[in-house]
Amino acid sequence: MSFKDLGLSAALVKAVTEKGYTTPSPIQQKAIPPILEGKDILASAQTGTGKTAGFTLPILQYLSDTKHPKYRPLRVLVLTPTRELAAQVHDNVREYSKYVNIKSAVVFGGVKAASQIATLKKGVDILVATPGRLLDLHDQKAVSFKRIDVLILDEADRMLDMGFARDLNKLISFMPAKRQNLMFSATFSDDIKKLAAGILHNPVSVETAPQNSTAQKVTHKVFNVDKNDKTTLLIKLIKDGNWTQVLVFTRTKHGANKLTEKLVKAGISAAAIHGNKSQGARTKALQNFKDNSIKVLVATDIAARGLDIPLLPHVINYELPNVPEDYVHRIGRTGRAGADGEAISLVCSEETEYQNEIEKLLGEKLKTTVLEGFEPTDTAPPKRAATQSKKSFGKKKKPAANAKQNASKENKPKNKPHFKGNKPASETGRGRTGAPKKRSVR
Repeated sequence: MSFKDLGLSAALVKAVTEKGYTTPSPIQQKAIPPILEGKDILASAQTGTGKTAGFTLPILQYLSDTKHPKYRPLRVLVLTPTRELAAQVHDNVREYSKYVNIKSAVVFGGVKAASQIATLKKGVDILVATPGRLLDLHDQKAVSFKRIDVLILDEADRMLDMGFARDLNKLISFMPAKRQNLMFSATFSDDIKKLAAGILHNPVSVETAPQNSTAQKVTHKVFNVDKNDKTTLLIKLIKDGNWTQVLVFTRTKHGANKLTEKLVKAGISAAAIHGNKSQGARTKALQNFKDNSIKVLVATDIAARGLDIPLLPHVINYELPNVPEDYVHRIGRTGRAGADGEAISLVCSEETEYQNEIEKLLGEKLKTTVLEGFEPTDTAPPKRAATQSKKSFGKKKKPAANAKQNASKENKPKNKPHFKGNKPASETGRGRTGAPKKRSVR
C-alpha cells in the first residue's frame, strides 16, 4: 500500500517522499482513511511509529479540499502536553504542508507572547499549542475557536490524566459542538477511555500494538545496584561503552541538576532539561544533544513525550518512574522507526516494587543482572512506594501518608477531567467551514 492509495494528494505524497517515507506505517494505514471520512478517532500505537503523520496528513488533505475563507480562521487545533512536543508536531506540519496552501503556527509558554499574537492576527489554518498558553491567548482575545472543525489531542492520556483537565474543559467550551475529534497516544488505560467518552462521538478505535507495548527492537536490561553507587555505575557504562548519545531519566528536577553536575565533573559533557528550565535553555540543550555537542541529556519525564531524536541508541532510567506507563514513554525515545535501541535501568532495593509494576504492565520480565564491582549490599526489604500509581495492578494498596508530598510534581496526576456537555453533535463529522459534500454523515 502507498500513501496515494490512502487517498492523499500528489502534493502531500511528494512532501512525504522527500522525508524518506514511501510506505505508510501500520498506524497510518489504519487511521488515515477514517479520519478522511470525518470520523472521531481513538488511536493507540507505539512511540516512533508515525502517529504525528497519522493525523497531520489527512487533516492537511481535508483543509486542501475545502475553501479557505479570506481571513483564515483557525480550523484545526492540536493540543499537546509539552512545549517540546508542540514544536515537534509543528515541524512535521510545516514539512508535510510545503506544497499546499496551508498556514500553521505553534504557541506555548516560556516565551513572550507578542510574536505569537502577531502571527495569529495574520490568520492560521492549523494551530499547535499547549493548553495553558492557548487559554491565556484566548483570554486576551488573540485567538478564536468559533470556526474549529477538528480538535486533536496528542499524547491524550497525559493530557487527560494530569493537570490539564480544567484548561481543557474551558477550551472545549469555546468550540463548536459540531466538530471532529482525534485522540492519539502510546497508551490508553480503561479509565482514560471512559473519560474520552465525554469528548469523542462514536469513535473508531485504532490500535496497532498491544496496549503499553514497546518497540520490538528495544533491548531491556536492568542493573541491580546500591542507590549510592548509581552515578559511578552510570559513568562507567558511558565511558567503557564509549557512548556518544545517551538520554538519562531522573524522577525529579533537583535530581536531574545534581546528576548533570556530577557527569560534567567526571569529564562527560551533559545538560539537564526539565520544567524549571527556561524555554531557551531547554531548546539549546536539546539542540546540542541532537547535534552531538553534548553526550548526555538528563531529563525528567517532561522529555518522555515529544523528543524525536533519530537513531538514539541508549535510554537510561537512572531512577525508575513511579508510574509504570511512563516507562513505556521513556524508552520510546529509542528504537524508533525500526532502529535498534537499548533501554537500561539502574534499580536499587527501594525501586523493586516499581520494577514489578512495570513488568506486569509489559507482560514480561526485564533481564536483570549485577555488574562486577557493583554488587548491591543493601538487602533491606523494599519500602512501600511513596507514590502509589493510579494504574496499579491487582488489589490496591493503601498509599503512604506522605504520598502527595513525595510524588514527583511532573508525574503527579491532578484533578480528573469531567467533560460535560461537550460531545459533538451527531449530524456530521466536522464543523461548518466548507466540509466536502462527500463526507460521511453520522
